[in-house]
Amino acid sequence: MQTPAPNAAPEPAVAEALFEARGLTKVYPMGEVEVRALRGVDLDLFAGEFVVILGPSGSGKSTLLNILGGLDVPTSGRVRFREHDLSAADEQQLTAFRREHVGFVFQFYNLISGLTARENVALVADIALDPLAPQAALDLVGLESRADHYPSQLSGGEQQRVAIARAIVKRPDVLLCDEPTGALDVKTGILVLEALASINRDLRTLTVVITHNATIANMADRVIHLSDGQISSLERNERKLPPRELVW
Repeated sequence: MQTPAPNAAPEPAVAEALFEARGLTKVYPMGEVEVRALRGVDLDLFAGEFVVILGPSGSGKSTLLNILGGLDVPTSGRVRFREHDLSAADEQQLTAFRREHVGFVFQFYNLISGLTARENVALVADIALDPLAPQAALDLVGLESRADHYPSQLSGGEQQRVAIARAIVKRPDVLLCDEPTGALDVKTGILVLEALASINRDLRTLTVVITHNATIANMADRVIHLSDGQISSLERNERKLPPRELVW
């Protein structure tokens, strides 16, 4: 039997397809002009994958992420999450989908300044169906000793890792990250990427990161390139690099 290479990407043929998107389009009316953010996107995303979506500003990255996360719906086409047809869901159904299945991490941390790290994470744990303990979520992102600190007492990278802990405390099936290192320096960004890699590895959470930073693509199982609202290429990494081996 052939031994898999270290850090080899998991084979999606045997993984569960969490998302199936077919012919996704999104059109935004801007006065008398229509802006086409997505133009017929077909995409499958699998349980346990780490996926990076690359593309310039205006390529449709955030629009695609918002549709996958149930924050928006396509103008046409279909997107399914397991048995749920998100493209036909109403707002109540989308809210339940986000609450039960999706964690979000954004470029800015949106922590509540008057609450400690543990208390910020506990806000989500309190409304989740089967949450981790808030301290356990902070442990997973390397902040076990910072749980009682307030956001003003934490560095930018630590605040972002609290935001990641908050996103994963409800044990989401999917973690969607929009430029999670965009406001951070290289050293701090590496720490955040290590936290994301750890969550993906330890919890087997489908992790999707959109970014302008092409270097981050080297730590992914698959890399999706978007251009003008379409997938221009899709690549699989034969070997995933750990974050500390990335050269920015």
